[in-house]
Amino acid sequence: MVGFFRRWRRRRILRRAEWTDAQWQRAFARLPLLARLDSQERARLRDLAVLFLHDKQLHGLGTVSLTPDMKLVIALQACLPILGLDLSWYDGWRTVLVYPDDFAVEHEEVDDAGVVHRVRRHLAGEAWHDGPVILSWNDVRDAGRLDGYNLVVHEFAHKLDMRNGRANGFPPLHKGMDGRAWAADFTAAFDDFRARRLDRLPLPFDGYAAESPGEFFAVLSEVFFEQPAAIADHYPAVYRHLRDFYRQDPLARLV
Repeated sequence: MVGFFRRWRRRRILRRAEWTDAQWQRAFARLPLLARLDSQERARLRDLAVLFLHDKQLHGLGTVSLTPDMKLVIALQACLPILGLDLSWYDGWRTVLVYPDDFAVEHEEVDDAGVVHRVRRHLAGEAWHDGPVILSWNDVRDAGRLDGYNLVVHEFAHKLDMRNGRANGFPPLHKGMDGRAWAADFTAAFDDFRARRLDRLPLPFDGYAAESPGEFFAVLSEVFFEQPAAIADHYPAVYRHLRDFYRQDPLARLV
């Protein structure tokens, strides 16, 4: 009965969606990343975006007044990671906050001596466990251009990672996936990446991935969708894990 009601509710939301074809065309045109999807994938992504915008509350902060087109650009990118999954992966929270630009946050950090420090940082995005996703529109606006940087995918990858606790680079895996192999391959890749950064060797993608296992997973998720060969060439085992987790193969879309 629950499954029947959920399917009925989704069909009802999709039937009542008021987005026009022109709005969808503009949103897809702004995101070259999505041009790689076939017609069935684009249709499914569009449905997921409708459901996402129905279930989530998007709020502009400061000088940001979110237009329908802006909301579609955010929703399409937010739903790309779950294109092979389901919107239920974003259950448990409701809000997306959009600042005009970078925003300042304060965190407590403990140093090696055990002393707690208050650290103020400027961020382009942040994802809270059981809380909102926070985005800088300046960075969202420039995303999806196949340069390997995608703030929306990055922050929503954190949300997927947090499905089983804190963001540590080990999201809940699907049945049949080998958790020990995931941990071993991601750890080896993370250690190699950090060593390359310390030795000032060329990096295959953004050095921010060296910050923590959680950031490594989020940055690799951006690159997985935008420049998949960068992962497949340097860390092929990690690429295979991401392919199995996201149930998508961006490399195959390049053929």
